[in-house]
Amino acid sequence: MDAKLPANPDSNPFDRERMIEFEFVRATENAALQAIRWSGRGEKEKADAVACAAIAGVFDQMDIQGEVVIGEGIKDEAPGIFIGEKLGTWKPGTPRFDIAMDPIDGTTNIAKGMPNSISVIAAAQVADGATHAMRNLPSFYSHKIAYGPAVKAALQGLGRPSFLDQPLAEVLGFVAEALGKRVDELVVVSMDRPRHDDIIRQVRQTGAALRLISDGDITAAVAPSLEHSGVDLYVGMGGSPEGVLTAVALKCLGGDMQLRMWFDMDRHAKHYQEIQESVPPGDLSRVFHIDDLVQGDSALFCATGITDSPLLPGVKLIGHRAETHSILMRARSGTVRHIQAVHQLDRKNTPLRQAFLVGL
Repeated sequence: MDAKLPANPDSNPFDRERMIEFEFVRATENAALQAIRWSGRGEKEKADAVACAAIAGVFDQMDIQGEVVIGEGIKDEAPGIFIGEKLGTWKPGTPRFDIAMDPIDGTTNIAKGMPNSISVIAAAQVADGATHAMRNLPSFYSHKIAYGPAVKAALQGLGRPSFLDQPLAEVLGFVAEALGKRVDELVVVSMDRPRHDDIIRQVRQTGAALRLISDGDITAAVAPSLEHSGVDLYVGMGGSPEGVLTAVALKCLGGDMQLRMWFDMDRHAKHYQEIQESVPPGDLSRVFHIDDLVQGDSALFCATGITDSPLLPGVKLIGHRAETHSILMRARSGTVRHIQAVHQLDRKNTPLRQAFLVGL
């Protein structure tokens, strides 16, 4: 007689999350292969459209009940895969997942032919009886500080004080002690934006090394939790959707992040008023950690490099072949896979959702 698997997938060592995790990688691989053809062409919307078509095409064949909780097209009003969209076949009995994605993190970089763009998907299996496993923050931007497991452990011993309310000099001193370094040995990453002028000044005053990036803060915020990345801390005001994607990766890697909704009042005063009226008052000043954003023990994170980044090499096109590099993480097992694939483009049949390709 065949053995029956436990009804609760969370208690099943052969759970369905493990069985389908490589399908998520296939989606980001296909998105990267489509997007790289638009590198340097100054058409970031078209690059984003083909990446969305590739991701949606894979999900159209995937036996899951997926709901997008972090999607495209919100901040910049671009076409994309939106919050609330259903992905997968939705066959009865298939597992439920909350899904967060950015078909291209670093669309400006793609348009300019610059480094540091990836295609990324994160997912969390929704437990029986639960409404969601991921939390969507409604603000355009959030103030974030991301750090690795050693700093997380040191903070837990102190009751997890808020880095976001401390001067950066104090934060860097704490991080240096937790990592067994001097402050001037630390490497801090932030985005090169006018809103970060004070952050840049504070970091440089401490003597720590500062690396400025033009775009793509998911890669930068994950880096402190990766061995041999050479990055100790990420700090800055970046997209809230990217913050939730980052939280999934950090849950897999054992790192953490502090995040608070942030508003550019000169540009987004109306947006602030709308958020103020729609969320509990305490959420506007609340400091969120990764377990606040991704609940339960399920978390999958995968990304494929489009152009070269500190996280992943980009797509290499060689005649009718293409080489991709991806990373796949799973929180339940703690496994981190680095996947190098060679694609025979003249034989590859990439599923595409044609609705995204109209007008291209």
